Amino acid sequence: MAAVATCGSVAGSTGSAVATASKSNVTSFQRRGPRASGTNDSGPRLVSIAGTRPSVRNGQLLVSTGLPALDQLLGGGLAVGTVLLIEEDKYNIYSPLLFKYFLAEGIVNGHTLLVASTKEDPANILQELPAPLLDDKCKKEFDEDVYNHKTPESNIKMKIAWRYQLLPKMEQIGPVSSSRFGHYYDASKRMPQELIEASNWHGFFLPEKISSTLKVEPCSLTPGYTKLLQFIQNIIYEEGFDGSNPQKKQRNILRIGIQNLGSPLWGDDICCAENGGNSHSLTKFLYVLRGLLRTSLSACIITMPTHLIQNKAIIARVTNLSDIVVGLESFIGSEKETNPLYKDYHGLIHIRQIPRLNNLICDESDVKDLAFKLKRKLFTIEVDFVKYL
Repeated sequence: MAAVATCGSVAGSTGSAVATASKSNVTSFQRRGPRASGTNDSGPRLVSIAGTRPSVRNGQLLVSTGLPALDQLLGGGLAVGTVLLIEEDKYNIYSPLLFKYFLAEGIVNGHTLLVASTKEDPANILQELPAPLLDDKCKKEFDEDVYNHKTPESNIKMKIAWRYQLLPKMEQIGPVSSSRFGHYYDASKRMPQELIEASNWHGFFLPEKISSTLKVEPCSLTPGYTKLLQFIQNIIYEEGFDGSNPQKKQRNILRIGIQNLGSPLWGDDICCAENGGNSHSLTKFLYVLRGLLRTSLSACIITMPTHLIQNKAIIARVTNLSDIVVGLESFIGSEKETNPLYKDYHGLIHIRQIPRLNNLICDESDVKDLAFKLKRKLFTIEVDFVKYL
């Protein structure tokens, strides 16, 4: 797996120092002066890619999802070479926000983006990305979000405890920088235009990529899935993300975002009938896609309307072909919307699957019942305390 091999070269500086010391028969604790420029040294070097870090648990190279609270729930971040599947909420209100956080994090860190959609032009999606928050603004937003609620003092303290249990300490939130892992975003403001124009991105808008006269063989992938796989493969190999060929430029990460996969707009009928003629197209697509990701410096996030898929067996196969599965449940239109216990929340987030990477068992949180809310420009995740009453 290319992603794992890459992580070996992105090991911590301590491991690099030990390896170098053993070759020169000196103690690993000996202080060494700075290396002169132009010195020929064949020892291992630390390969640094902006916006990444190696996992302390399994050595896998990680990128941030754009939501630090979600990063912690996933064991530190999204592993390079993996697929994160987001089960869309019923009215598809909050899943696009997580999708945009993922893309915004890529722009802030200088990663290459590949945005695929069937109903919205990728260029328009980029124009709606949230703006990154600086340290002072981020702290102010969190403080106002907590203390502006008219609740008893004890409830306020409990909310603060739940919030900071899943989020990094405020002191760790620095100015926007490509060297820092994970940022916070203001959903009420848009990404500065100069950042978008300076970014490297590729758009796949299905109505522009496919012809209505295109014919495919029976039992093969739908035309939309076929075109998308070809597009992704071309970007991976032409821009050197495949790992087998040295990149022409500085090593970088490809962030792939696919919206509403499995919907009828992709030419798939799994949402229309329990046993449609294309019932295997989606699983074939995910199988090939995961193979491309495993051998490249890329990470993928997919939103899917699983609540519309009538065949539960297909959902099970889709889950098995995804590395991470996160479900969003919105309170809109449900009895929980009027439940006073949930008055401060907008929905629940379910961690359905976490990958086993370089481990026999997966690293998962003890808490799976979580609530989310979009309040005062910030999307926050908290422990669903109702489960423990």
